Amino acid sequence: MTNENSVFIGTAKEKQFLNLKFANRHGLITGATGTGKTVTLQILAEGFSAQGVPVFAADVKGDLSGISVKGEPKDFLLERAEKIGFDDYGFESFPAVFWDLFGEQGHPIRTTISEMGPLLLSRLMNLTEAQEGALNIGFRIADEEGLALLDLKDLRALLINLAERSKEIRTEYGMVSRQSIGAIQRRLLVLEQQGADFLFGEPALDIADLMRTTRDGRGVINVLAADKLMQSPQLYSTFLLWLMSELFEELPEIGNPDKPKLVFFFDEAHLLFDEAPKILLEKVEQVVRLIRSKGVGVYFVTQNPLDVPDSVLNQLGNRVQHALRAYSPREQKAVRTAATTFRQNPEFDTEEVITQLGVGEALVSTLEKKGVPSMVQRTLIRPPSSRMGPITSKERKNAILNSPVYGLYDEKVDRESAYEILSVRAEKRAAAAEKAARDIAEAKKKAKAKKPTSRRMSKSDRFFGNLVSTVGRELGRQLIRGILGSLRR
Repeated sequence: MTNENSVFIGTAKEKQFLNLKFANRHGLITGATGTGKTVTLQILAEGFSAQGVPVFAADVKGDLSGISVKGEPKDFLLERAEKIGFDDYGFESFPAVFWDLFGEQGHPIRTTISEMGPLLLSRLMNLTEAQEGALNIGFRIADEEGLALLDLKDLRALLINLAERSKEIRTEYGMVSRQSIGAIQRRLLVLEQQGADFLFGEPALDIADLMRTTRDGRGVINVLAADKLMQSPQLYSTFLLWLMSELFEELPEIGNPDKPKLVFFFDEAHLLFDEAPKILLEKVEQVVRLIRSKGVGVYFVTQNPLDVPDSVLNQLGNRVQHALRAYSPREQKAVRTAATTFRQNPEFDTEEVITQLGVGEALVSTLEKKGVPSMVQRTLIRPPSSRMGPITSKERKNAILNSPVYGLYDEKVDRESAYEILSVRAEKRAAAAEKAARDIAEAKKKAKAKKPTSRRMSKSDRFFGNLVSTVGRELGRQLIRGILGSLRR
């Protein structure tokens, strides 16, 4: 069921829609494990695609990949469709492009060290303030000296160069200790072991390739394989934050469009905020606040509304709340928080209903005219039209081979960058040092050859030498006496 300029979510007393004009005001999908969050994400992605809006979503469990394949009629799906009055319910596939940082279940998706920047890299490596300062100095020098930082070996070469020049750069940039450089190098090794070397390099992702539409006007759904990536949660969250930041930096201001240019789903969103430093939280808040004017809607998916800081939570206008448990004090607090964020419905107690919702049922509130939240409604979520569950390896392979970006990113390119430039510099310095050492050795050799050799005198030489000296002195005295005597006469 598709109304013009809206996405059908499900049915309460009336059908519930998400108005595309307010879809860039962001949203939140929450609920305990197994309550239906993934299906809600799937049906929203289907709805956006059908309305010509591209989607980017991380597939944490592999289930979202089924969106690329036509669904099959099953009794429980048909019963749900009939119950909610989904009269034109049918089954279809949706255009999907599969991505994978590791290049195993989709096209490789890369960025460069320079594009990631020192702030996010510091977050990724969990650096201290002093180590982050050293990294910032390195980026500054690389920029001034035209050193392209593309991959991890470029960054490692820069850090080695920085350590060697620590005394030289101290006056202009500040002190860079070898201990800080060593610590960063160790963190780089950990990143490599987590697979971060797959993330950095070229060809880097062109944001435009995430914003494709098909010839028939449907938005392409970009699915990031994240099951393996989730084993390195900090890499996962930093990558998605980078991607969100890139969208913010690259896209032009368009104000309030009739529908979003892209909808971005951030699954397991709590990983973004866990132990994040204040400066990073401020960046997230800024991006979320300002990116909507670029036509991008960001939807956080997580178990607990307390996972999202209030400064971000207040900016999420469209809400889908699945069931929450309320056994522990923290869970009870989460239920109260979720209840208070809705525009209350006098027909039921929101806090009580949150703990009573069944699977595939949710409290829904979306923005209506003038951006005002609708009154919360207890809603049965519509069934998906695509497959519920993962696709097969063969189906995934066929989708990759027929992808519109096939061949653009699959082969890594290693052009001249900081590593090569600094290696040449190091070789020249080594050659110059070797030549200087040779010149010094040669000069010493020549100086030694010119120096007269000393000869030790024999006893006879010393005797005759002394005799000559004595006779000479005696003759001299006699001659002087003779001269003085003649003068007296």
